[in-house]
Amino acid sequence: MRTHILQIAKAAFIAVCVSLVFVLVFTVIIELFNLPMEVVKPVNQAFKIISIFVGGLIFIRGEKGLIKGAIYGVAAVILTFLLFGIISSTLSADWKFLVEILLGAVAGAISGIIGVNLKRNV
Repeated sequence: MRTHILQIAKAAFIAVCVSLVFVLVFTVIIELFNLPMEVVKPVNQAFKIISIFVGGLIFIRGEKGLIKGAIYGVAAVILTFLLFGIISSTLSADWKFLVEILLGAVAGAISGIIGVNLKRNV
């Protein structure tokens, strides 16, 4: 049980860190190229999903990849929401946040399934 919780925590932490790096780089790109604000939401969604995949592929091991992945995907979305909400001083959740949680769970579940089935050369 402790191993499962540790895997979920590590994967969520990596997903949040990767997402933060993506957003910081994207912010610089927006400033440099004067991109329209309409591209921000879809690109940020893509970054979140990619970040969740990265965390799951790296840290989800053993068994129950679907369950661990879904839990960690939801945790990563909530932690990212809280982090960016604190950074921007706005925390407001609506029905779109529930969709993000669902997407996070699906992305996490898929990456968890793949992660537990990858052969590792250790």
